[in-house]
Amino acid sequence: MDSSEHGSSMTYTGVASGGTLPPGLTEEEAEELQLELTKVEDEIQTLRQVLTAKERHAAELKRRLGLSPLSELKQNITKGWHEVQCSNAYLTASATLEEISRSTVYKRTQETLSQAGQMTSTAFSTMGSAIRNRLGEMKNSPSFKSFEDKVENMKYKVMGRSNGESDQSTTSNNAPF
Repeated sequence: MDSSEHGSSMTYTGVASGGTLPPGLTEEEAEELQLELTKVEDEIQTLRQVLTAKERHAAELKRRLGLSPLSELKQNITKGWHEVQCSNAYLTASATLEEISRSTVYKRTQETLSQAGQMTSTAFSTMGSAIRNRLGEMKNSPSFKSFEDKVENMKYKVMGRSNGESDQSTTSNNAPF
């Protein structure tokens, strides 16, 4: 690659060929620095090409070995979790939690919460039965029957009667609840 392909090379090319030199640099020093810069930039470009080729080669080897990005991620997660489990912080926390779970305070709290859960479950069940019974009573009440008849009549007025239906209300036979 020639020096005209590098942005920084172009800046100093003009300086080395008769432009203004930075203070304290002779033209020879500027030309030497320019040559060194060109060499370094060429080396960088070569290293980029080699790295790209190595990455492609590695990807091809992984593909042939059946290593997908997902399997690599899984392997990294497994390795990370193993490292966490071996860490002092994790081991200390596990030991502390183990001690807590064996304590009498923990066991009493666990029993109390279990009983509270059972009592709450029973209360909701009883409340559900009471609501169901009350709705059943409401459904059979004269007020509800009257309301149901009015809604049924309104439906017939809005939609009209189907073929073959009688004029009598069918509320008692087709109750919505």
